Amino acid sequence: MSVDRSPVPDADVCVIGAGPAGSLVADRLAASGREVVVLDAGPRFEDEDPNRIERMEQAIRPSYGRPDVWDVGGERDAYSATGEWFYPLNIARVKGIGGSTLHWQGMVMRLHEDDFASASERGVGVDWPIDYEDLRPHYADAERALGVSGADDNPFGPPREEPFPNPAFPPSYSDGLFAEACEELEIAMHSVPNARNSEPYDGRSPCVGYGTCQPVCPSGAKYDASVHADSAEERGATIIDRATVARLEHGPDRIDAAAYATPDGEYRQEADAFVLAAGGVETPRLLLLSDSEHYPDGLANSSGAVGKYFMDHLFAGAGGVLDEPTRQNHVGFFTSESHQFYDDADESVGPFKLEFFNYAGPSPVEQALGADEWGDDLLDSLQDSYGTHVAVGGLVEQLPREDSYVGLDDSKTDHLGNPVPDVHWNVGDRALRTIERANEVQRDILEELGAEIQWTAGPEATGPAYHHMGTTRMGTDPADSVVDPELRTHDLDNCWIASSSTFPTGGAVNPTLTIAALALRVAERVDAAL
Repeated sequence: MSVDRSPVPDADVCVIGAGPAGSLVADRLAASGREVVVLDAGPRFEDEDPNRIERMEQAIRPSYGRPDVWDVGGERDAYSATGEWFYPLNIARVKGIGGSTLHWQGMVMRLHEDDFASASERGVGVDWPIDYEDLRPHYADAERALGVSGADDNPFGPPREEPFPNPAFPPSYSDGLFAEACEELEIAMHSVPNARNSEPYDGRSPCVGYGTCQPVCPSGAKYDASVHADSAEERGATIIDRATVARLEHGPDRIDAAAYATPDGEYRQEADAFVLAAGGVETPRLLLLSDSEHYPDGLANSSGAVGKYFMDHLFAGAGGVLDEPTRQNHVGFFTSESHQFYDDADESVGPFKLEFFNYAGPSPVEQALGADEWGDDLLDSLQDSYGTHVAVGGLVEQLPREDSYVGLDDSKTDHLGNPVPDVHWNVGDRALRTIERANEVQRDILEELGAEIQWTAGPEATGPAYHHMGTTRMGTDPADSVVDPELRTHDLDNCWIASSSTFPTGGAVNPTLTIAALALRVAERVDAAL
């Protein structure tokens, strides 16, 4: 209550959302001398009790669910899920300074060249209005900003122009086991680009092996967007936490102010330019909540595309046990992957990547805390079962579908009395066929390894990767897209969207590096427009 959350006078730019996109935009614009204010619905977790170490301890206790660790739930985070496929939105949701990067996995790949031209190269989906070369310099800039650790050893990836800022993490012990099986099957493995420090970088610690990467990295080795929120603040930006933007006030072609609610009252933040960076669910929700006589179907929605084409990546996986140590859970993130089958995609089967797990099976702490045994019996049980699991995962592309969307549920309201988001998720047969194909490859690897396969996450047991994409899609035609290739809304002169919500298609790699690259592109465009 003692924090000043009042509006900033004479603001050049108002950024809504302090996740990776919003924080990068704010940092770059503040560095250019712009008066920037950032509004975020959540708190500053570094000022919270418990701190990150205590949150890590909560995360490994069976009595805490993943949302509990980052205070997700209640009226503020209420939602509906009415699609053919249930969407558990709050499982991987964080509202706060840093956004979803507070609990993300930290893998940062570039989209492949064909991902930008799905309709032309694969015969399905749509083409982006920009191509890989347009985004290539921003990818390199984003890798430097996040401090990516990696190696140029992916023979299937898009061309690069410079080395990664940090060296790649070495292959794990279990990577060596997988490598023997993959060599027999002629499957190429390569390193995973990670947004975590393999050595000291930008004043942050190298990874020290806590192993709790999701949902908490207590050391700060894994990048999160509070890094750039703090940097923006040091450059003169104002970061306002616990500021839920309920509506964007506007005329026919410009946003005038963001109306927001805080613990001590309601305010209006005026600015010359607005950047929406609240993610693939809350960004379309805010636009839909900001309807008016000018935009009866939602702000910036003359196309009717706001909220439409909601996409996510689907998980495919298989796992089991070996009759030998695998040292699983010694490393809390992926160090090896394969994109070998990625560009085989066509109309029938989509792109997918393979991930070689370093953390299959329960950790010894999780086993011990959830066990009914004690003393020597517990020790014997841990010695028999720990570190023998093995698994191969993967991400699969979902095509954009008009009947997969984020809308409003007028029958349920949040803490401000506004309709909650309704995630109406539909998947499509191509994605399910792709999962089947990925499962075939995964089982081949495990069988070659000599593993006893105990589970398969196939088409009937898949789930989302919580990568929200497509709901304010980019395009050149205002009749079927929300933003133009510069990510400025077609309908509003002073509004840009920096988010995976602008992705026309999703590919099959983790989206955060592309989010960061687009955010840096947006910062350039907003600065030039001002």
